[in-house]
Amino acid sequence: MTVRDSNGAELVDGDNVTLIKDLKVKGTTVTLKRGTLIKGIRLTGDDGEIECRAEKVRDLVLKTEFVKKA
Repeated sequence: MTVRDSNGAELVDGDNVTLIKDLKVKGTTVTLKRGTLIKGIRLTGDDGEIECRAEKVRDLVLKTEFVKKA
């Protein structure tokens, strides 16, 4: 299984990614802004999702279509 970002670059565990779109986080009032750097991602069993931790949000799952490799 290969996981790819919005530009087609392959992602692996521990990579850093940047958001390409403002995202509202469900269940909170936090909005992650475009350009936010997310460090140390973890791959899930799904090739379209990654797990990570952001500024104020722990245990966040993001779709790979909204990130690009930093």
